[in-house]
Amino acid sequence: MLFRDRWILFWATGCGVGKIPVAPGTFGSLPGLFLAWCVAGWHTGLLAVFILTISGLAVWVAHQAERIMGTKDPGAIVIDEVVGMLVACLGLSLTPASAVILFILFRLFDILKPFPVGWLDKHLTGGVGIVADDVAAGILANLVYRAGSGLVALFI
Repeated sequence: MLFRDRWILFWATGCGVGKIPVAPGTFGSLPGLFLAWCVAGWHTGLLAVFILTISGLAVWVAHQAERIMGTKDPGAIVIDEVVGMLVACLGLSLTPASAVILFILFRLFDILKPFPVGWLDKHLTGGVGIVADDVAAGILANLVYRAGSGLVALFI
C-alpha cells in the first residue's frame, strides 16, 4: 500500500480510532469532542471557517478512503463523526455537562437517523454522503441542545 493511502486511512479512521472493533462511530466521536473542546474559546466566525475547512478535507479524505477500502461507507471511517461533533458544539459554551449531553444527542441522531439525517445517508454517495449525514446529525444535536437549554432557562 502506498504511503499516501496509509496517510489517508490514518486520518479517515480518526488516527486509528475507527479500527476499534466495537462501536467505532461512538469512539470516533470522542476525538471530535476533544477537538471541539480545544477550539471552544474561538470566535464563532473563525470556528465556522475552521469547521467548513475540516468538513471539506473530511469529504475528500472519506471519499479516498472509501475507494481504498473498496466498500461503501465503511464503519472504520470516522472522520465524519469528528466533523459531526464539531458541528454539534458550534457556538456553544462547553462544560463537562454540556459536552456529555451534546455527545449523547449527536450519537442518538447519528444512530437513529431521523430526517434529514437518514435521507442524506440514503441519497448521497462518496465522501459527501459519508460526511453529510453526520453534519446533519450535528446540526440537530446543536439545535435540540439550544432548545432544551432555552426551556430549562424558562423554569429556573
